[in-house]
Amino acid sequence: MTELFGEFLGTFILILLGNGVVANVNLDKTHSQGGGWIVITAGWAMAVFVAVLATADISGAHINPAVTIGLAIGGLFEWAKVIPFIIAQMAGAMVGAFTVYVFFRNHFNITVTPGAKKACFCTAPAIRHYRNNFFSEMTGTFILVLSVLLITLPQLEYVSMGSTKAGLGSLGALPVALVVFSLGLSLGGTTGYAINPARDLGPRIVHTLLPLSNKDHNDWQYAWVPALGPVAGAAAAALLYWILLP
Repeated sequence: MTELFGEFLGTFILILLGNGVVANVNLDKTHSQGGGWIVITAGWAMAVFVAVLATADISGAHINPAVTIGLAIGGLFEWAKVIPFIIAQMAGAMVGAFTVYVFFRNHFNITVTPGAKKACFCTAPAIRHYRNNFFSEMTGTFILVLSVLLITLPQLEYVSMGSTKAGLGSLGALPVALVVFSLGLSLGGTTGYAINPARDLGPRIVHTLLPLSNKDHNDWQYAWVPALGPVAGAAAAALLYWILLP
């Protein structure tokens, strides 16, 4: 239960700070309204840094179903614990998204642009082309999960194979944050770089349930892309990891 709470807490922090920076930039009459893409990508990178730093020694700070699946495919995490970890991550993402809504409620109430509100919860493609959108999410997550696997490798002498704490140590917080920052700057403009099924699906569910005024459609027909694209990218990264480092 301690490890599951770590995943819940880490994903909660990730979404609170990550979707929080989107709300800061997108919603009307915040002090950072219009801050732009650099602010958002930097904010998401720092969200990853804080979340990993806070929970790495509790659960390994997967905070992403794709990372959990990638570690399991790579033989570094027990398959029996994959589903419980994903459930904890989803719960943390949903509570984080709801907390963003409560925190910025006054700003949500006065913002009249539906898309600006929805962007504070989930991603959307800049140009809708499902095959290319899927490839974007798969490629970004491939880089992320391969990086996590390689950062995890030196720690394996300290944890037994299949340990629930197989994942990132606290020293991995900055490298992974920089990877996410790079992904956002270089590859994030096509789909908003969810690169994390819980990051998109959990907040999308919250957006669906909240009684927002001027509410945008929930775009469930697109939701499979940020859910399955990252899983495909994680699987590809884990397979390459096996080939390079059997």
